[in-house]
Amino acid sequence: MTQPQRMEADDLGQRALPIEALFGIHTARAIENFTLAGRPVHGALARAFGDVKLSCALTNRALGSWADDAAKGDAIERACRDLGEGLLDAHIVVDALQGGAGTSTNMNVNEVVANRALELLGEAHGNYDRVSPLNDVNLHQSTNDTYPTALKLAAIRLLHKLEAQVISLQESFQRAEKRFAHIVKVGRTQYQDAVLTTLGREMGAYAEAINRDRWRIYKCEERLRVVNLGGTAIGTGLAAPREFIFGAVEQLRSLTGIGFARAENLVEATQNTDVYVEVSGILKAHAVSLLKICSDLRLLSSGPDAGLGEIRLPARQAGSSIMPGKVNPVIPEAVSQAAMLAIGNDGVITAACAAGSLELNAFLPLIAHCLLGNIDLLTGACDILSRHCVEGIEADEARCRAHVENSTAAATALLPVLGYSRAAEAVRISRSEGRTLRAVVTENEWMSAGAFDACISPEAVCRLGSPRAAVEVPVTARLSPEKGRSK
Repeated sequence: MTQPQRMEADDLGQRALPIEALFGIHTARAIENFTLAGRPVHGALARAFGDVKLSCALTNRALGSWADDAAKGDAIERACRDLGEGLLDAHIVVDALQGGAGTSTNMNVNEVVANRALELLGEAHGNYDRVSPLNDVNLHQSTNDTYPTALKLAAIRLLHKLEAQVISLQESFQRAEKRFAHIVKVGRTQYQDAVLTTLGREMGAYAEAINRDRWRIYKCEERLRVVNLGGTAIGTGLAAPREFIFGAVEQLRSLTGIGFARAENLVEATQNTDVYVEVSGILKAHAVSLLKICSDLRLLSSGPDAGLGEIRLPARQAGSSIMPGKVNPVIPEAVSQAAMLAIGNDGVITAACAAGSLELNAFLPLIAHCLLGNIDLLTGACDILSRHCVEGIEADEARCRAHVENSTAAATALLPVLGYSRAAEAVRISRSEGRTLRAVVTENEWMSAGAFDACISPEAVCRLGSPRAAVEVPVTARLSPEKGRSK
């Protein structure tokens, strides 16, 4: 059975559309033209557009638009609210990657709002003499000011969600810091044994790195809240009353509760997109933190029998179709891939922002696709890393202790007692004779077992600096190297 259709026309001709479709001819052409991303624009962008259109409608109404047709004004406002609440997401169907600086998205929104308003008025879809996508929904607006404004609103809202997940991840590492505060382990630099630390201190360092990312992300809103709404095509406010230019941003601020401000130079704000590069850079920094931390978690849990094996990550799934008992660090691996993709997308955003020309950047759809996608990626990454990995990390205390006692890294902890020359001598003997450092210093009576344990205690290795007399120096420690040397 043939689906009932309606006819719509534009400057290029006519097109048949499904009679029930909320989108119109401009959207239909965009569907034909753009099939690159294979997915529609981000839902957060569509919903933000609803709020931007509502702010404009409220402003226009305050200026007297539709004064002789209150029902039209009510219907347009209700349709904008429906879009802003996500009720019309399924009707924003244009591909995420599109030519025209986002015009296809703006027209998709205009047509959906208009046809939804027509439904509310009891009119047929496409009856644009009653409610027009251009003359009513897009009144005093352009793609060039509504699209970037909606993008900034969408980004701010998604950043709020990201910040909440970053906080959760930070708190997970802080809890791990407390759980493992008593576990002394070998600290490593350049993959080589270095000095002693605690597993808790390692986790605390991760928490602090994530905390720094949290504050960077929090500050992103300040960078995104300046918008060019009211500037219309190139920032001059062409075809928009002065009252609209000043009022639209006020309405948006009131509607969203976000401190939006009109750009002082609307032309500049329409030309340039460097703010997205700045925000993307902060997201990239967070991705770098995640990638580094996940690499560490994989290394610390390596083995578990033939690697470092100092921690055990939660077993999430079988690791091999051929190797029995193998369990892979799948959560850190997945998070690492999300971080790598976010880092790559930052390069795309940089290139797209740099490619703007004269009064406009034509590549805002690509910027939006990558920026909003990155926020989603990192939000999900923080969530699964916290819930499925960090919260369930266990320490192999015996393994950590064995590494400490069998590693020459402990020699640095002995410096306040033995001094550099005697500590170096102990390391040489340990390596040449295959004995533990503990055995060398105690059997040669350079230190008592108690003094050695005091030097490698959690309190000692976490102390900021070394006290002038951390441990009482036994008499034998003051002997010349020859008198205490192993035979």
